[in-house]
Amino acid sequence: MHTFKGKEYPCCASLTMGIIGGKWKTVILYHLIKGPLRYNELRKEMPTVTERTLSLQLKTLENDGVVKRKVYTSKPPLKVEYSLTDFGKTLIPVIQSIADWGDYVVEKYSK
Repeated sequence: MHTFKGKEYPCCASLTMGIIGGKWKTVILYHLIKGPLRYNELRKEMPTVTERTLSLQLKTLENDGVVKRKVYTSKPPLKVEYSLTDFGKTLIPVIQSIADWGDYVVEKYSK
């Protein structure tokens, strides 16, 4: 049994999928590899995600310590940026492998 943030997972793969699984979390992380993005910049990169879903997934990733949310309040308008934490950056090889596999599938099997 593996425990992370008070939640138990039956194996290491289920723990990983618990953190990055689902339709949008991996996509969010993929776009954040390039660097910090504002909410609307993420929305433009992911035009088919709903605002509610994006917001919920960002909150979940933030709660898991993978993404950090930085609010700039020094001058209006309010600016919020999302970026990978140091912990989140450890997922870059995993996310990049998933993206590379997707490229491979398109190249080799989508004819």
